[in-house]
Amino acid sequence: MLKNLRKFAYLSLMGWMLVSCTKDEVSPDIAQKTVSQTEAASATRDGHLALGNPSGAGTSYSNYLVQKSQYALSYNSYRGTPNWVSWHLSSAWLGSASRQDDFRADQSLPASFYRVQTSDYTGGGFDRGHNCPSADRTGSTADNSATFLMSNMIPQAPNNNQKTWAGLENYCRTLVNQGNELYVIMGSYGTGGDGTNGYKTTLANGKVTVPNRVWKVVVVLPVGTGDAARVNTNTRVIAIDTPNSNTINTDWGTYRTTVDAIEAKMGYDLLSNVAASVQSVIESRKDTGPTK
Repeated sequence: MLKNLRKFAYLSLMGWMLVSCTKDEVSPDIAQKTVSQTEAASATRDGHLALGNPSGAGTSYSNYLVQKSQYALSYNSYRGTPNWVSWHLSSAWLGSASRQDDFRADQSLPASFYRVQTSDYTGGGFDRGHNCPSADRTGSTADNSATFLMSNMIPQAPNNNQKTWAGLENYCRTLVNQGNELYVIMGSYGTGGDGTNGYKTTLANGKVTVPNRVWKVVVVLPVGTGDAARVNTNTRVIAIDTPNSNTINTDWGTYRTTVDAIEAKMGYDLLSNVAASVQSVIESRKDTGPTK
């Protein structure tokens, strides 16, 4: 009798445990969803100069450092354009804010600087070409609006801006959607570009210089922390240098170059916060990865 009672108790306990485990078990789909949510939550808004200040920008009229919540830039008051703009891009910067289209002068620039107006581009044959793109800052209305300051613009040939450049910008956001975070630096140099009204060197009676070339460097990292220290010799770095022309090839991949080549033309140290031994490898390598 006692033996039977013990057997009954054992079977009852095992049955209770089986029911309990079945109730609490997480299906593969739910588990995967939980992991994805955790990964998305880990994306953060990081500093725009985490990899360095490319030109050592400070208070010079030709190399004036401007740091905004949404991006950092070196402004050249003699050209009426940024020398470069640097920004961090992760899913934390992306949301549902609409494009504001509120182009306007940057009143935060020193009073002694000419503050470029949106009307300075009117009839010139060049787009008000964003450096930090509107679509990279959709986390809030304020973030998106900040990209429409004229200090973030260059006179950019329409086909360069709307086709070639747009293709690279879209690809950068594809990389973010794949679980990466990016550090992006865009700049321009030289004088004279080919817009819809032909070749021009300046706009607004000489107040705004039309650049001859437009470049960009993109450092691709998986989402994480301590970003500069995580850049290694296997890190993908995309560098392109394009003509500011309306006859440009729409495939941005055809304009790939090296960081070293851009630095040689600009006199910059683009990834100065990355270990020198790593820089020597990744800055001399031309990207051969996918473009879409």
